[in-house]
Amino acid sequence: MNLQLRLQEMREGFHPTFWVANGMELFERLAYYGQATVLSIFLRDHLKFSEVEAGQLSSIFGGLLWLFPIVAGTLADKYGFRRAFTLAFSGLAIGYFLIGSTGMPAFAGVYEGMPLFWVLTVILIFTAMGGAFIKPAVLGTIAVTTQHNVRSLGYALYYWLVNIGGATGPVIAFLIRDTFGFGISFVYVVSALSCALMLIVNLIFYKNADGAAEVTESLGKKMKNLVVVLGNFKFMIFLLIFSLYWIMFWQIFIIVPFYVTDYISKDAPFELIQSADAWGIIVLQLIVNRLTKNLSPQTAMVAGFGVSSLCWLVIALHPTVWTIVAGLFVFAIGETTQAPRYYEYIADIAPKGQQGLFQGYGFLPIAIAWGVGGTFGGWLYQTFASEMHQPGLIWYALFGVGIAATILMFLYNLIVHRKSTAS
Repeated sequence: MNLQLRLQEMREGFHPTFWVANGMELFERLAYYGQATVLSIFLRDHLKFSEVEAGQLSSIFGGLLWLFPIVAGTLADKYGFRRAFTLAFSGLAIGYFLIGSTGMPAFAGVYEGMPLFWVLTVILIFTAMGGAFIKPAVLGTIAVTTQHNVRSLGYALYYWLVNIGGATGPVIAFLIRDTFGFGISFVYVVSALSCALMLIVNLIFYKNADGAAEVTESLGKKMKNLVVVLGNFKFMIFLLIFSLYWIMFWQIFIIVPFYVTDYISKDAPFELIQSADAWGIIVLQLIVNRLTKNLSPQTAMVAGFGVSSLCWLVIALHPTVWTIVAGLFVFAIGETTQAPRYYEYIADIAPKGQQGLFQGYGFLPIAIAWGVGGTFGGWLYQTFASEMHQPGLIWYALFGVGIAATILMFLYNLIVHRKSTAS
């Protein structure tokens, strides 16, 4: 009987557009993580940039990709999520192809004599501008297509599907680069094709749900709201603390592939190793959501921070392929604990009609983390591994970042959140 009630709850609690949006997000994440797992190696080993330069380019792309949603979110609220998806998939399809083209022999004549660092900077900015519309659109859609009693489950399902894409993308990237022998540049072609396919799906199947287009505020009012949210000091402190968590996370895509190819084996399947976090989330997401459903979002976030931090100690004990995989699995346990509750928390505090705006701001920590983390990771690796030849110190430095984040989030809940709740 309980199972029947749960199935009925799911049927009635989710609008059909919920499934369309999440299906598109699955393939967008497949495209994103497919290219993200090879980006550091593509930049350093294929295009011959230094670790710091590769980190800087990663920071430019990742930072802007997650920063632009702040503005893209308010535009998505104004003009509709369907249009936002159209802009996103168009920009991503073109951008991914252009990134890959910089390493293709067929385009060597096009880029010959050009400053490749700055060419890639322009391409990465363009790609980020397109991709910025994805997250506010899909999370805004979830906010208006789920009933309150299944909203926590809705965000857990979203994060679960995201990580199916996050786990499958690296596998496909490995098959393309290594098994099928197409080369690392062709990974970006496949990512481009995946986004082009989702553009078609969006145009045919996505329908605005009731409530998604009820807001009649002018664009000027929307932009004013953008500044008002920025002036919310407590919310900004919360987001800044959260950025420390994501600085840890992005080192999976910056430091881990460098370490694996330099200190374990240059032929190691680094894409598959990096995907351990996503596979862990796929296996654990619904289980963890069930076990932690009675925790407040604030408590779940602190617990998630602490558990994920332990990842780097596991790796530091004896860095091998399997200890790295085990460490990333530990990271996944913490991530499944905190991430869906983070989106739920933001959805709950967002005023009606500003779901996209607040969800856009929700990506500010990831933007800061990428904007800082790429360069930070490149510097850590170049300093401790390439110059000092003591790569083990890197894992302890990342553990320190995680513990700092955990303590600060605990203090935020203890002081700021409880005080605002009491008032």
